[in-house]
Amino acid sequence: VHFRILAMVFDISSGQSACLLFFVYLTSLYGYAEFLEYIRKSRKKVHGSTTGMEDGALLQDLEEESKPALPSGKVMLMPLCYSTLLRALRLDVDALREVKPMLRNASEMGVLLAWFFLCDRSDLIASGEKSYSRDFFIFFMLLLTAVFLWVELHVSKCKAAPLNRDQTEEWKGWMQVMFLLYHYFEAKEMYNAIRLFIAAYVWMTGFGNFSYYYVRKDFTLGRFAHMMWRLNFFVFFCCLVLRNDYVLYYICPMHTIFTLFIYIVLGTLNQYNSSGMGIAIKFGACFAIVGILWEAPGVFRTVFRPLEPLVGYVDPRKPDIDPLHEWEFRSGLDRYIWIWGMACAFFHPRFERALNTLDEMKSRTTALCIRLIVIAACLGSGSVYYHQIYCLPKLEYNKVHPFTSWIPLTIFIVLRNITPNLRSVHIAKYAFLGKITLETYIAQFHIWLSTNNVPNGQPTKLLVLIPNYPLVNFILCTALYVFVSFRLFNVTNNLKLYLLPLNDNKSLLYNFSIFSGLFVSGLLVSLVMHTFVE
Repeated sequence: VHFRILAMVFDISSGQSACLLFFVYLTSLYGYAEFLEYIRKSRKKVHGSTTGMEDGALLQDLEEESKPALPSGKVMLMPLCYSTLLRALRLDVDALREVKPMLRNASEMGVLLAWFFLCDRSDLIASGEKSYSRDFFIFFMLLLTAVFLWVELHVSKCKAAPLNRDQTEEWKGWMQVMFLLYHYFEAKEMYNAIRLFIAAYVWMTGFGNFSYYYVRKDFTLGRFAHMMWRLNFFVFFCCLVLRNDYVLYYICPMHTIFTLFIYIVLGTLNQYNSSGMGIAIKFGACFAIVGILWEAPGVFRTVFRPLEPLVGYVDPRKPDIDPLHEWEFRSGLDRYIWIWGMACAFFHPRFERALNTLDEMKSRTTALCIRLIVIAACLGSGSVYYHQIYCLPKLEYNKVHPFTSWIPLTIFIVLRNITPNLRSVHIAKYAFLGKITLETYIAQFHIWLSTNNVPNGQPTKLLVLIPNYPLVNFILCTALYVFVSFRLFNVTNNLKLYLLPLNDNKSLLYNFSIFSGLFVSGLLVSLVMHTFVE
């Protein structure tokens, strides 16, 4: 009866009810584990059997359990053994205590998904119209940057390498803020800039993945699973809970496919990665992949047509368009820039040596002249790019973007690293936001903006918690949105570390199978319940 009422009120799908059963079950296990822990502590207190040393050990255990996986990555969580997971599902007391932190994270994720559903799939929270003011947009960006500079401008104590982790995180952070404000205020005049920001994210996919695989030569299943989990775990549940297609969150499939290309190209015959000729051939293979898929007429849709249930998307406002159009358009805009990211990673040591040589020149005048010449060349080429390409109308710009986006990105990289002082400083708050870009990207659709309760709908509205006070509402919604995104980062990262060991393929496959099997069981139960309701 309760399920019938729920189905009628929310018109829930089998996927939504499967998620509901899945998270309710895990939350119930967590509640039971907490209850058992409470009983155990109570008995020890009553019988006085806990010595001071045992109390200290217990307190230390609890402190270790309560530590979150911060974006800095300093806290390492131990992966769970698959036998422990199985015993926990059979309600073994010791196993439940061991998996309790994992259950706590899974329960929190369920609560956050419920907030997504409440905000964007119910009529309980209002939505409002977007409005754009160039003056306010610029004012807000300048104010935010000034505050972040005043709060924490981090200066590295040692000599920083070009394109170091903090610098790229900062880069992602300020781009993400502008990207989000572009959506919030519908700043259409910034379209071309947003295209460049997305190209920069894809460039980082090529740069980061190539750097890792080329230097560490780690093509293990664990590393690959961690990357796929990061890109797709949370968005999988969003698609089910909110009844959206995967390509609505196009950043996730786009980064996934380019990551797959890099993994396959470098992982195949990886013993030749140390050879210059081998790397040249692999770069040629990347260009060949792109050329065949995107440049040859009809090939893209022929290849991806069997995958249409996964990468197809139809905007409710344009129901007559081919479902593969959106995926072809989105992925095609940045089809080359990931290769340029790989090339930059390959030549990064030479770039660093050139900068070090410039820094160590005995003649400061010569070094200054060289820097001024480089800056002048960058500004000159940037000016040509701006007037000849960037200022093109939207549709014309899209045609040349795949072939020209590398120009402003390269100019920015050179200017950002031209002096040791520029390389050694970064704005810490932007770097923090850069660590949670995936979560802020996904969450913006549902708990900051609003699709107005339309599955697969674009976020054309604003979430309204405080009506008639747009700026106050903006501040409140933004604070909640950033907090939830940060918690999602922690939760998904913790679950990854608990369930996917890096160096134990057997446990990884077993843990994934158990977790997946539990969800599939919920899906089967939901299908039976839906059949009963019908």
